[in-house]
Parts: sequence; structure tokens; C-alpha cells
Amino acid sequence: MDKGNTPLLEFKNIKKDFFGNQVLTDINFSLGEGEVLGLVGENGAGKSTLMKILFGMDVIRETGGYGGDILLGGKKVNFQTPFDAIHEGIGMVHQEFSLIPGFTAAENILLNREPKKGNFISEIFGDRLDTLDYKEIGRSADAAIQKMGVHIEKDMVVNEMPVGHKQFTEIARELSKQKLRLLILDEPTAVLTEHEAESLLDSIRNMSKQGIAVIFITHRLHEILSVCNKVVVMRDGYVVKDVPARETSVPEITKWMVGRQVKEQSEDVGEAGKEQDSGSGKKNVIMSIRKLWVDMPGETVRNVSLDVEEGEILGIGGLAGQGKLGIPNGIMGLYEAGGEVEFAGNRIPLNSPRSCLDASLAFVSEDRRGVGLLLDESLEWNVAFPAMQTQGKFLKKYLGGLVSWRDEDAIREVTTKYIEELAIKCTSSRQSARELSGGNQQKICLAKAFALSPRFLFVSEPTRGIDVGAKALVLNALKKFNRENGVTVVMISSELEELRQTCDRIAIVSGGRIAGILPAQSSSEEFGSLMVSKVK
Repeated sequence: MDKGNTPLLEFKNIKKDFFGNQVLTDINFSLGEGEVLGLVGENGAGKSTLMKILFGMDVIRETGGYGGDILLGGKKVNFQTPFDAIHEGIGMVHQEFSLIPGFTAAENILLNREPKKGNFISEIFGDRLDTLDYKEIGRSADAAIQKMGVHIEKDMVVNEMPVGHKQFTEIARELSKQKLRLLILDEPTAVLTEHEAESLLDSIRNMSKQGIAVIFITHRLHEILSVCNKVVVMRDGYVVKDVPARETSVPEITKWMVGRQVKEQSEDVGEAGKEQDSGSGKKNVIMSIRKLWVDMPGETVRNVSLDVEEGEILGIGGLAGQGKLGIPNGIMGLYEAGGEVEFAGNRIPLNSPRSCLDASLAFVSEDRRGVGLLLDESLEWNVAFPAMQTQGKFLKKYLGGLVSWRDEDAIREVTTKYIEELAIKCTSSRQSARELSGGNQQKICLAKAFALSPRFLFVSEPTRGIDVGAKALVLNALKKFNRENGVTVVMISSELEELRQTCDRIAIVSGGRIAGILPAQSSSEEFGSLMVSKVK
């Protein structure tokens, strides 16, 4: 077979099991040079595991390797480390960032490949004493950023960057590698605004024209159809469909992914909305926020004033960096904040996370790995520990309360309840959180908050990086929790449609202030004009 007909990449009969759980079975598909392949499937379908095998990640070797063959340019390969994969021209941008916080974008882009220059000392003692050529680092970083087609500030330090800027820094780092033939993008648009995501799609098209093949993993199915040549759908560790993108549609892909029709959420929400609209009288204000400012890197919260009504689901939306993520992080004490917050008639002291928990507030953070989970602990411990620590739940008391001991049965019962309710894919309630897929980790964060039985719940980017079937499940779980327990929910999301389908009202943040609050049924254009408005 001549080179023109040889696929760049072929998977042949790939199999893999983890901890006795078969996660990949008989995976077969191929990818041509410069081709863009959309890899889709529900969380736990096996997409990330397959990419870890291709990229030679340590976790694959440490858990017994895999079965089947991978061919690159017609030759069989078996990468033992990511360095082997990189040497053969494969790059990967992971869901979780791997940047050095104190370094600039340029320094991260050229990390471990920094150009150096000699000096009189290195001429005497050898090239180990060469100095970094910062001018050349800047030039090479500029070239990679230009190749990407999205402008980022090369001199900005990572820990001061908005989250979208970090994502583009990761992509520029891969594009700076001269031999790059194949780039794996794992949920690259999950943290981006719609405008940034469109810029990234243009960048992918540009890579394709340069002959770089792309494996694009995303749950935003319209992006797949917009940019990909073909779509491979995985379900429960199998490839269930391999089809040209032009021959399919979002509803078809969704059906293949979940094995069933997924009803549009708006139908269900429309009825709920009607019920709530028919209620008479203004609801009580349960939380009153006045002149809130928050010092959170990458977020602008300058002067937020907002009233939240008891029992509602209030959405907070806006473009990246405008302040929407800063609001819950500031109120819950994760970043320094000022202003006034009153809850149920009582002042909530800022910069005091424990005071918020004692007042029956809970928070599901957008940073599930950083602050959301105890990654090396069991699912049981993750779900029960906050409620045990702050409320004394799930404890057996002896000697009139002098001695307390964990109630293992109660802990297992509550964890199993939420595993079933949220359809969390795991081998058991004792499995460690680290072993779950990203979307299932997100569900554990929700279960942990639900177990606290709060009166008020902040939930930030609840469906970031999870698939369409799991999104419906998570959003329905939030609505059920709100409806059945009377819990007031404030949901912060980058996806306007998600907010419109779930919330009663939506506040839009622009320039660190509330630009306006509209009913969820308002048009996209009305919300869009608030997002770009200049708030005085």
C-alpha cells in the first residue's frame, strides 16, 4: 500500500480493563493525515482511556497494559511513555491543565525545549552553563500563537490568566513542536466562551490545512459537525458508529451515544416554568448581596448587588472573566472578598468558609479536582466527609455523646443512593474518586453537596466537560433537589441555553457588575446584548 493510502493512525482490536472493570472492547477505527475526527460518547464510554493508551500514559502500563495494536503511518507502535508519543509527533491537550503557575505563557509553551545561547563561561566549562535565550523564546512562542490563530498574551503569568487563556496556552505549546503530526484535544472548548470556542474551531481547521490530524473530543456536538471530517461514537467501551460528519446530525449522534432518544430539556422545564409562573405574589428574598468585590485571578468582581428569591433557581451567566465565577467563590470564602451578604435575615461574614457551611450554604466548585474532591479517597468518604465534619452526620454516638464513631452503614447507604440517582459509573461505592471519569467526578461533587442538605446551593459550571445524556441527568437532579427539598439554587454556567432550560431567572454579569436580570424565557438576543453591555 502506498503512503497516500496508508492511514496516519489505526486502532486494531484495542481492549483494556481497569480494576476488573472492562472499559474498552474491540476498538477499531482509523484517521488520515490532516483529517479531523470527532470522538464522542457519554462519560465512562472509554474515550479518555483510549487516548491514554495512544499517548503512552503511565496509568496504562501500571494497570497491566492493553490488548490489540496501534499503527502509526502503517508501523506498529506501543508507546511506554508520553515522551515516546511526543517523539513520534503526537501531542495531547488534557482536560485538566498541566501548566506551571508561576511561569509566563511563553515559558510554558517552550518548557523543556527552551532555546539557549552560549556565553564566555559556557565556552570554558561546557554547554550546561548556557543561558536561556529569552528573545528566541518570545519569538518561538509568538510563532506558535500565530499558528494557533488565537491571540494570547505571551508574557502573562499562568496564575493570573483567565481559564480560556490557559487552554490556549496548552494548545500553543503543542503547536510549537516541530514534528507535530497528530493533536489530541480532550474537551478543549469546555472552559471557553462561545466566541473563544469559535476561534478554536477556526484554529483546528487551520491545523488540518497544514496536514496536522486532530482527534477532537467534545460534548458540544454542534462543534463536531462544524469542524470534523468524520465522527466516531463510543458507548460502554465499544465503537458503535464510525460515520462521515456530513452524513449525520446532532439528534442521531445523541441517540447513538446514549442508546436512546434524549428529550430536549426545554419541554420538561417549560411545564415547570408554567407552574412557577402561575404562583401569585412576590417570593421572599433569602439572600441579599450588596457591593460585593472579589479578588480572584482571571475574574472581575467589582460591585455586585443581587437579590435571590427563596425557592428559585437563579442563573448567573456572562462572558469569561467578567465575574460570574468570582461571585460564589467570594461569598463562600475561597478568595478574598468585601461588601455585604445577608442570608435569611442574618449577616454572613465574608472570608469565612466555615460560617457559610454553618449557615446551611453549600457550594459545588467549577474546580472539581482542585477543591471539589479528595481524589485518593473512596466515593463514600467524598460524599459523607463534609457533612460528617461540619454537621456531625453519619456518626454513631456512645457514652452520651462523649465518643463518636463513623456509621459505615449510613455512609454506604447515602453514597449508594446518589450513585443510583445520578447514574454514577463506578465499580463500587468504595472505588477511589481518582479512578472515575471527569463527568462522574462532577456528579460526586453534586452528591457531596446534596448530602449536606443545605438550604441554599451555589453550583458552578455543573455540566462542564460532561456529555449530553449526563447533562440532562445532572440538570434534572438539580431541579428535583430544588423542587422536593425547597432548596434555593444559584447556578453559574458559561452555557446560556443550559441556564435558559433550567433556571427561573438569569442574571448576566458584565465588567464585574450585574448588567441585568431577565426571565429565562427571554430571547438569546436580549441576553447577548446584556453580555456585551458596558455597566457603569
